[in-house]
Amino acid sequence: MRRPLKTPGIVLILLLVLACSETPEPQAPAQPDREWWKEAIIYQLYPRSFKDTDGDGVGDLKGIIQELDYLQELGITAVWLNPIYASPNADNGYDVSDYRAIMSEFGTMEDFDRMLEGMHQRGIRLIMDIVVNHSSEEHPWFVASRSSRDNPYRDYYHWWPAEKGKPPYRYSLFDAAGDAWKYDSLTDAYYLHYFSSQQPDLKWENPKVRQEVYDIMRFWAEKGVDGFRLDAFQFAAKDTTYPEFPEGFEKDFIQYYAMQDGLHEYLKEMNREVLAPYQVMSVSEGAGRNFEDAHMLVDADREELDMAYAFDGVDIPKYGGYELDTMKSVFGRWDAQFAEKGWLSIFLSNHDQARMVSRWGNDSPEFRRASASLLNTFILTMRGTPYCYYGDELGMTNIDFDSISDYQDIAALNGYQKALSEGADMEAFMQQLNFSSRDNGRTPMQWTSGPQAGFTEGQPWLPVNANKDRINVAMQENDPESVLNHFKRLTRLRRENPALIYGDYALLDAGHPKIYAYTRTLGDERILVLLNFSAEVADFTLPSGMDQGEVLITNVSPVPVGMLPDTLLPWQAVVARLP
Repeated sequence: MRRPLKTPGIVLILLLVLACSETPEPQAPAQPDREWWKEAIIYQLYPRSFKDTDGDGVGDLKGIIQELDYLQELGITAVWLNPIYASPNADNGYDVSDYRAIMSEFGTMEDFDRMLEGMHQRGIRLIMDIVVNHSSEEHPWFVASRSSRDNPYRDYYHWWPAEKGKPPYRYSLFDAAGDAWKYDSLTDAYYLHYFSSQQPDLKWENPKVRQEVYDIMRFWAEKGVDGFRLDAFQFAAKDTTYPEFPEGFEKDFIQYYAMQDGLHEYLKEMNREVLAPYQVMSVSEGAGRNFEDAHMLVDADREELDMAYAFDGVDIPKYGGYELDTMKSVFGRWDAQFAEKGWLSIFLSNHDQARMVSRWGNDSPEFRRASASLLNTFILTMRGTPYCYYGDELGMTNIDFDSISDYQDIAALNGYQKALSEGADMEAFMQQLNFSSRDNGRTPMQWTSGPQAGFTEGQPWLPVNANKDRINVAMQENDPESVLNHFKRLTRLRRENPALIYGDYALLDAGHPKIYAYTRTLGDERILVLLNFSAEVADFTLPSGMDQGEVLITNVSPVPVGMLPDTLLPWQAVVARLP
């Protein structure tokens, strides 16, 4: 159980004296502002799809407890757990009806306590998802808020009285009509929902709302939670005069929704009240509209959040492919902007994306293993805290759905209705949905080749991918060349080499159409990373003085120590220590 730190001054003085009197140990090369969350390897775990122990087809906390040794063996050091709070599940837990209760499908608070204790015993920290841009329409606050205009909870949400006419248009990400205002006949008023109509937006401009949220965060921090991921929080502040936005603003709605006046004051207040006293890490979904916004969120002297989680990188792959030079440019710009101040997250997938290897790599039987391993190599050798999504350590792929009835995701279902009402080319829409749907990234974890991939003894909430006979934990654990065992080698390599965490990043041969090559340098330590992002053999000329070194990891074939390769096989990744 964690309590706010209140160390008396005399104790601090004694600690300083003791520290000065100890014999200093040899130190690794200087690393700027070391923090556990900078050195963490974070595994994003989608609890609904990880492991089911009671046969209801939904993953649960006991399933996570059952696989804690698996998580430890991966070499990850922290888990980001998607929401497990009580919820009617309009958006798979991102519509919370009770922030201090566990969803019954997932288990009990006793299960949560056992899970957290088991993680901490294994040196794994826990980062909780906090969903407070909005709540569920079934949350008691909203039930009270919509009951009458003079209810004390009325001002917990954004309301527009109907007698003023229709409110200024706001775009909704999940609404079938794209309208973020929902008419409620009970009080003859509209309420605001940037996401689905079952997710009314909380009114952060009300200080009572903010204190409610801080109390919720204290509840979990005192249980021992190590960090918070703030869902959709860049949208939390709003102009409550609700001005008209320019026609077509929804095409770039981030410019009008993100980082509005008041947000930084709310984060500074949250830092003072919760984050600093309990020493928990913090990351917000989204990094604002530009680099300046991102720095204002996470630079240490701002005393707001710890790290940025920007979407510019993960948004690169589109239906039809992407260009490698775009990837180099985007990740290079973000690294350069944060080379001196602030800290980044590095990721290629999450619960809001289709599968990493299907978007970024080549999920054909011939190249899936190599490209999945290469992508994991990229994530775990870049500067910034790596976020690895469950199943990507196996190279799990997209699932091929035939019709809209196969989908569960509210974004897919409402998006289909919106496209239909607008007269879109539905064949093209379904092809793109099949590639990009969030359901692709939420299919059950593939543990074995047995029934339902060992995920459940019941009917799974989403179908198991048919390729579970070829892609599963049991098979890969016994294959030294598997995606899984390559992932384990990578996590160990990152933990053992500070240059991969804190080292400078330098791109090599920016214009090469197939190879992404870079170095990571910390003091005298230099590490070279070579990645062939293609299904073809690719030649590469190393700069003078970089043609020799010690190969630390390769994902395709052994490379002798000494002379480094000037030709890379399809989707080959090589990591080497330079002399």
